[in-house]
Order: sequence, then structure tokens, then C-alpha cells
Amino acid sequence: MAQPRVVTIHYTLTNDQGEQLDTSREEGREPLTYLEGAQNIIGGLENALVEKGPGDELKVSIEPAEGYGEVNEELVQPVPLTAFEGVETIEPGMQFQAQTPGGPQVVRVVEVGDETVTIDANHPLAGETLHFDVEVVDAREATEEEAEHGHVH
Repeated sequence: MAQPRVVTIHYTLTNDQGEQLDTSREEGREPLTYLEGAQNIIGGLENALVEKGPGDELKVSIEPAEGYGEVNEELVQPVPLTAFEGVETIEPGMQFQAQTPGGPQVVRVVEVGDETVTIDANHPLAGETLHFDVEVVDAREATEEEAEHGHVH
């Protein structure tokens, strides 16, 4: 197998409504650097960037299956208000880290009732088609250490 590449990109991410969700192009932000094949970025975007090099620009739309997945309704569930002991105010939109059998998981508060809090463990962009405007800034062969460790050094 060929040595993976380290790819550096500038990107702007928008949703179907054209709202900007994220960008690396703001002042003070650095371009995103990732190691190909190490699942450092969503699969659909990584696939679109295979064999792209410095100076290449592309616009790509990523369906949920190749992004953050579809919304899994089983990950939206009520938990007792007592699970938030020590938290003074709980409001929709707040995020907490929950301990699960699979390790730490970020959950968002969807609704607050008298005795329960409905949480959502889906990624906030689950179910969304993601639109990327990308410019490849740099691409180089990964070092053996980067390839072995699964991330850029």
C-alpha cells in the first residue's frame, strides 16, 4: 500500500440553507491538516480529496451517510433530572459529557421537563447534507511515524 499523504486544506462548510457552519478562512484560523486514511475527517470529504494537490479547488456535497450519519432516534432519550446533580441551570442546547459503556460521549439537552431532561447523543450535524468549498493548500507524503501513529505530527 502506498504511503498516506498529509493534506492541508482551507474550507468553508454550509448547510442546505446556505448558512455557514464552519470555516478555516477566518482571520486567526489555520487551515485544516489531516492524515489520509486515518479517519481524521469525514469519509465523504476525504474521498473527494483523494489525488487532489496544492492549488486544487472544489465544491462537494456530502450526504449524511458519508458525513455524520443519519439521525438515530434511539440516541434521543429522557434521563432523570437527578443525573444533572450539581448543575444549577439546565437549558436546551447545553452540552454535557456523559460516561457510556463505549467511553465518553457528548450529549445535547433537547428539552427540560419537571423530572426529566431529554438528551440527544447524535452528532449535531447528523442527518445534514454538508456542502464544502475546499482549497488544497498542501499535500505531502506522511512520515513513517505519522502513518504509524495515525495522525499528523
